[in-house]
Amino acid sequence: MKKIALILVVLCTPLLMLAQNQDLMGFSPAAAAKQVDLERKFDQQLLAKNLDQWMKQLSALPHHVGSAHGKANAEFIAAQFKSWGWETVIEEFQVLFPTPKLRVLEVVGPTPYVAKLTEKSLKEDPSSSTPDMLPSYNCFSVDGDVTAEIVYVNYGVPADYELLERYGIDVKGKIVLARYGGSWRGIKPKVAAEHGAIGCLIYSDPKDDGYSAGDVYPKGAFKNETGVQRGSVLDMPLYPGDPLTPGYGATKDATRIDRKTAPTLTKIPVLPISYLDAQPILAALTGPVAPGNWRGTLPLTYHLGPGPAKVHLKLEFNWELRPAYDVIAKLKGTEYPDQWVIRGNHHDAWVHGANDPISGLVAVMEEARVIGLMAKNGQAPKRTLVYCAWDAEEPGLIGSTEWVETHAQELSQKAVAYINSDSNGAGFLGAGGSHTLEKFFNEVARDVPDPQTSKSVLERSNAANQILSREESTEFKLEALGSGSDFTPFIQHLGIAAFNIGFGGEDDGGEYHTIYDTYADYTRFKDLNFAYCEALAKIGGRTALRLANAELLPFDFQHFYKTVKGYAQEVIKLAEEQREKTSKENRWITDGIYKLVLNPREGIKAPKVLAETPYFNFAPLLTALDKLEAAAKHYQTTSPKLLANAAAVNQALIHMEQKLTLQQGLTGRPWFKHFIYAPGFYTGYGVKTLPGIREAVEQREFSAVDQQISLVAEVLNAFSAEVERLSKN
Repeated sequence: MKKIALILVVLCTPLLMLAQNQDLMGFSPAAAAKQVDLERKFDQQLLAKNLDQWMKQLSALPHHVGSAHGKANAEFIAAQFKSWGWETVIEEFQVLFPTPKLRVLEVVGPTPYVAKLTEKSLKEDPSSSTPDMLPSYNCFSVDGDVTAEIVYVNYGVPADYELLERYGIDVKGKIVLARYGGSWRGIKPKVAAEHGAIGCLIYSDPKDDGYSAGDVYPKGAFKNETGVQRGSVLDMPLYPGDPLTPGYGATKDATRIDRKTAPTLTKIPVLPISYLDAQPILAALTGPVAPGNWRGTLPLTYHLGPGPAKVHLKLEFNWELRPAYDVIAKLKGTEYPDQWVIRGNHHDAWVHGANDPISGLVAVMEEARVIGLMAKNGQAPKRTLVYCAWDAEEPGLIGSTEWVETHAQELSQKAVAYINSDSNGAGFLGAGGSHTLEKFFNEVARDVPDPQTSKSVLERSNAANQILSREESTEFKLEALGSGSDFTPFIQHLGIAAFNIGFGGEDDGGEYHTIYDTYADYTRFKDLNFAYCEALAKIGGRTALRLANAELLPFDFQHFYKTVKGYAQEVIKLAEEQREKTSKENRWITDGIYKLVLNPREGIKAPKVLAETPYFNFAPLLTALDKLEAAAKHYQTTSPKLLANAAAVNQALIHMEQKLTLQQGLTGRPWFKHFIYAPGFYTGYGVKTLPGIREAVEQREFSAVDQQISLVAEVLNAFSAEVERLSKN
């Protein structure tokens, strides 16, 4: 609370009216003035009442993949786009979407307990009693019937298993209990299976988003004792999308692999549970007391196990193909119809999904309404706009991935950029994206007013970052894109420049993927008057319209160079720190120093002696960065002259992000072809930059590091050569 108060003091002294700067990347002065006037008219026509009305309608009933309301929502969205003058189709894919047939969880000893596995209905929120809600489950868990002792594994990431090994605890043949957090949920059963576990339970500890964080729903925004986070556990770091059609669209007649051999399904059964159901299991564990940073805030002592608690877990699913409906709307460009600027947000949800995803979707719809109205009044975009409402995002980015794979050739030729959003709430602008467009996005953020302060959203976000991180900056820093939403197939599979945008930070709560993500919850705790949904429409609309109307596409390579140079410095430092740490720990082990500091009563053992980290040859990477720096500077100095030959330059700029990919893809997961950004193999949503190099070092695959350095250097050299060629146009 003190941090928030300090932020508001900084922002509110003084409050100045935001004046839009007419200096726009990619526009001549005259064109920039025209664009600024267009955006002023765009802002004036946005209506918050539409956002409210659409959210109420779209989230009124459960609308998961294959549901009646999911189809009705797709048809409603398509009808709206058509009424606004967009050429609109619904593309249908047949995708694997398992739903629960049987869920049994019971403690069979020493104190019996049958898990309730239900979320309570609340009179304060009638939507929590809606029929046909999907029960809590982890989509793409395999069927299973297992009984075993429980081991508590904290967040269930690789480092947690290393510590368990030092306690002498083996999870082989056991069922693990992990808490949400620390990584994407699908990593937990993946790592558990790698260590021999036969089942996995995932619970939400009140320390993270329950009563320790604030009042619980319905009194407050946080997770009550019965709330359960649903979600997919598909192994998306291998590939997202339909698990039976890897790398190609899940059309009606597509060839499908056998489900039993599908590599992205879990290897063991997994089920999410509430902290109400987790407490009796944790209370029945003995063994070593969990380390301090492993303990939640349930009223018990957290032990690691194994046992003596034994749990019986039985899961069966309906393994069915269900229809997924992607709404695709196009507004043809007046000058460059074969250059596409794509904007998207998904429409499916686990239950009602008011926040995730409808809060982002209604902003996309309002953008499209106003843009369509302006087009009818003679202000159509120069490039084609493609606005999309994806289905089946929640089970594994399926709707967007299948569309991208189906239209890969055309998208590779025509797509300028993809602009994604998802859930949205009050607070500060957050964005990730391609760093070739970071300078451009700063101008967009500079020109959108914050609803609370009348300063720009750029200033407000930077003020917050300065206070929280003590780093002063006048620029908005795009985060690197990992995964977790529909930008993934665009940037990481096809190499299309992408953004992921949204507001948040003042909308904390525990409704995520529960039955409580409702209109009532959203309008009480997330964005009361839809001011930040409207702000999202201003950001998304400006980003799309400027890319659509720019005379010279606003790519900048100096920001990209500085960013990649930072990534290179990080991986070099990572290798150095790992080398020093390994050497030091090995000396402590061989010299017996660990025996002097470990407490024998806790049963902690010294780690194993590891192979020393060798020295790697980073010279090819550093040389490639020197070439990139020179090319980026040359392009910067010549770019004002490129307007004279903008048509040819733009055609090449469309394909620049593709230069950062290799057709062979990343080692072990070739679907991911981008060599600068990828989701981590053991983080899921979390990004790994220079992923081939970084993960080879982290996972101690030392023989692969120099090869990965060479591949990244190859990619950067090809990219620099193209930048240099463009500078000579």
